[in-house]
Amino acid sequence: MIELLGKSLVELQSLFEEHKIQKFRAKQLIDYIYHRHIFVFQDMTQFPKMLRDWLDANCIISIPKIVAQSISPDGKTQKLLLELIDHSRIEAVLMEQHYGNSVCVSSQVGCAMGCVFCASTQGGLFRDLTVAEIVGQVVLFSALKQEDIHSLVVMGAGEPLQNYDNVLQALKLIHDPITFDISYRKMTISTCGWVPNIYKLADEDLPITLALSLHATTDETRRKIMPVGSRYKLDEVLEAVKYYYEKTQRRITFEYILIDSINVSLEEAHELGKIGKEFPNCHVNLIPVNGNEHINLYKPSSKHMNIFKDIIASYGVSVTIRKEMGDAIQAACGQLKAAHGRKEEIHE
Repeated sequence: MIELLGKSLVELQSLFEEHKIQKFRAKQLIDYIYHRHIFVFQDMTQFPKMLRDWLDANCIISIPKIVAQSISPDGKTQKLLLELIDHSRIEAVLMEQHYGNSVCVSSQVGCAMGCVFCASTQGGLFRDLTVAEIVGQVVLFSALKQEDIHSLVVMGAGEPLQNYDNVLQALKLIHDPITFDISYRKMTISTCGWVPNIYKLADEDLPITLALSLHATTDETRRKIMPVGSRYKLDEVLEAVKYYYEKTQRRITFEYILIDSINVSLEEAHELGKIGKEFPNCHVNLIPVNGNEHINLYKPSSKHMNIFKDIIASYGVSVTIRKEMGDAIQAACGQLKAAHGRKEEIHE
């Protein structure tokens, strides 16, 4: 069966021409999927019956199935547990921000990075998501909200730069005016520091924001909490990020999780300030660790977090403590997939 979700207009036109179908039907199909949210071919009544029957016999639109839906008490964060065509499960989150709807998508089923503070990596990596599966997360929220999606962050389960080609192709489709028309400047890719593909992304010349999951200021601490630190040293990662900034002139975001007794000494605050000072106009996003039954880590006191923040700010670096959106429904940073273990999944 031919997967139609995630295909560009050009790809659909080429497919239709190959099967002696009029080219203009491709644009109609995109309208049905991305704007009218109609995924059943027989409901696409602008198409002649013969075309609808051909689509039924030869094509699919693999919209993920909603298994569970959680909404935060304030109604501003919504998490979906989704089942894919092979019964794998992923989670995606929509956050209602003051500037509009922001969707956080997963890029892999599971994650190979093994960060100790993240529930998404507990069962390891199963597989990469396809272009259709990444785009499908945005389509679902668009259909549920019946509102525009303003921005996109690739910060769900998985290391996006390990699934480079599919993630980039999905973002290009989401950027297309004929689908969601989301500016690249309103897209963020988060990475643990997959060095070769940071360089590769920089050379794409796309104004996508890069968020580095830094989380430590020394190689020793980084290796302890982020196994990727054994593969790429901090100097290598920061050199790649500097190249990304110089090539794109996009503001770099440094994500730094705050874990009591592990990476929040005042010395580390000073080191983080010094790192930030090397990146003009960067932003440091301090994230109180989100514990759950899988993660026995704790955030520092509010007083200590504010002292830590003030030290970084003293270096002239923009810094904030992230507002904890979605914590009540385990949709905050590091919590995705924690509530539904792999024992509930069937992989065929």
